Amino acid sequence: MKNANAMNLFERYLTVWVGLCILGGILLGKVAPQLAQSLDAMAITVNGAPVVSVPIAVCLFFMMYPIMVKIDFERVVKAGKSGRPVLLTLVLNWAIKPFTMVALAALFLGLLFKGLIGAEAVDLVKMPFGLDLPVGAAHGAGEVVLQDGVKMLQIPLWRSYLAGCILLGIAPCTAMVLVWGYLAKGNDGLTLVMVAINSLAMLVLYGVLGGFLLGIGRLPIPWEALLLSISIYVALPLIAGYGSRKLIFATKGGEWFEKRFLPLLTPITISALLLTLVLLFSFKGDVILANPLTILWIAIPLFLQTLLIFAIGYAAAKWLGLSYENAAPVAMIGASNHFEVAIATSVMLFGLSSGAALATVVGVLIEVPLMLMLVRFCTKTQHWFPAAAEIAAEKGRAETRPQPAA
Repeated sequence: MKNANAMNLFERYLTVWVGLCILGGILLGKVAPQLAQSLDAMAITVNGAPVVSVPIAVCLFFMMYPIMVKIDFERVVKAGKSGRPVLLTLVLNWAIKPFTMVALAALFLGLLFKGLIGAEAVDLVKMPFGLDLPVGAAHGAGEVVLQDGVKMLQIPLWRSYLAGCILLGIAPCTAMVLVWGYLAKGNDGLTLVMVAINSLAMLVLYGVLGGFLLGIGRLPIPWEALLLSISIYVALPLIAGYGSRKLIFATKGGEWFEKRFLPLLTPITISALLLTLVLLFSFKGDVILANPLTILWIAIPLFLQTLLIFAIGYAAAKWLGLSYENAAPVAMIGASNHFEVAIATSVMLFGLSSGAALATVVGVLIEVPLMLMLVRFCTKTQHWFPAAAEIAAEKGRAETRPQPAA
């Protein structure tokens, strides 16, 4: 299990690679400014409107497929034996985390940092799929304008950043959390079960919550595009992973799958993520150079959100009497974000050059060092929790203890 889950060179220094992608993307934007626009123009269109960016869709498939192919969905059926940690992760990820993210992002970006971002600064984002309003029409907090012959929605820049934060907040991690759980000496089996359950929950809740929270932020609500994005970016790799896993196990066996097949996927996954980031920053370089503190303003609410959700999950796990082996992955999966889906969805909904896309990339930039810090915190505080063996022993004693006579 160690070889499958241990953090490799790329994963350990992901923040460094992201930083290099920022520099490389900005440089690329200066040297070849038309490249990112040309790639973004490679899209599936519906009624003349670009809906799915083909390069981003391809990159995300290769980011997501290795995670989905690792999931043993037969364990999901048996998840009832671990009812409390599974219930806790669902409540944490879908009933608490999205709303604290909106509150923190709105507080910092829309109030405390609004003047620093630029009270009058605006961003141009894609029109919601299927919406055809005349130039000058109001929609939410935005206004329809004509940009290079294409109708765009002009919205306050801080609201565009808010949209990216929302898309991060409704995307529980199903990838790197396998690494965080392993490093924290958590229950690997339970982590995989929670990954599978959250992946299935995303199929239903991501679009619903996304549309609802974007509406609260007076942002465009592209319902059709939200549903399409979750179908392409989650359902497709989920189905491909499930089908190919069964096929490989049937033809090659589990040992070949673990030792030969999975190691081939990690470099592809990381490469796809980094390529996506280069594209994003090649288009956002001018904005960053004009206001280099932008990343800091976005990072602060994301940083606080991560700490808050981790604290809630860790404290709730202790209150429920969970073992440390189960508490650590529950808190980790809540604290971390599925930035791959968030990046792709923000690009699809708002555009490669949008502030929303930039906000989701900032999530990648801070997540690795922050989660490593929380891993160290977990390992130093595991004595706060009973071990799984102690809980099992206590349960056994309770079952054999004589019951009082009726």
